[in-house]
Amino acid sequence: MKPVEEKFKRDLVELLPRLRRLGLLLTGDPQVADDLSQATCERALSRRHQWRLESRLDSWVFSIMRSIWKNELRAVSIRQGRGVVSSEEFPLEAAGHSAETAVFMQQVYSKVMALPEGQRVTLLLVYVEGYGYQEAADILELPVGTVMSRLARARLAIAQQTDFVNAPDLSRSTATKDVKS
Repeated sequence: MKPVEEKFKRDLVELLPRLRRLGLLLTGDPQVADDLSQATCERALSRRHQWRLESRLDSWVFSIMRSIWKNELRAVSIRQGRGVVSSEEFPLEAAGHSAETAVFMQQVYSKVMALPEGQRVTLLLVYVEGYGYQEAADILELPVGTVMSRLARARLAIAQQTDFVNAPDLSRSTATKDVKS
């Protein structure tokens, strides 16, 4: 096997937790998210020849996942009835955080899951995965203005429903990244 192919497969395996996280936000169901992640990996492996070495593998794979999910939604042709994962089920990394911080993170997560899918996915890509606005726009196949608008509406919706005055200080969290704009 060629070194480039070995690296591709290694990098794809390293992306699995991030793929599952995106799948969970897209589907709202852990089992469907696992299936979507598997289908995404299968497609990435079968179409490895389409990936350009100069591009980011994670962006390319996230685009594949979104495409598969859109196709699934079209096939089912109904989004109604799709539940969301309860905040207790979602695996938030609270290691090193106080119980108060963990509870606050769960509350924010439930607010995020109540957002429309487009806003949820945009929040994930920009604030969790650390993509810049243009990169997120490319992954979502949207104009950058739409990404910015979705983020603004999502932040406003969460802020209106969350008591940030009493929020624990998350500035030392390893989960937060500098946002590239």
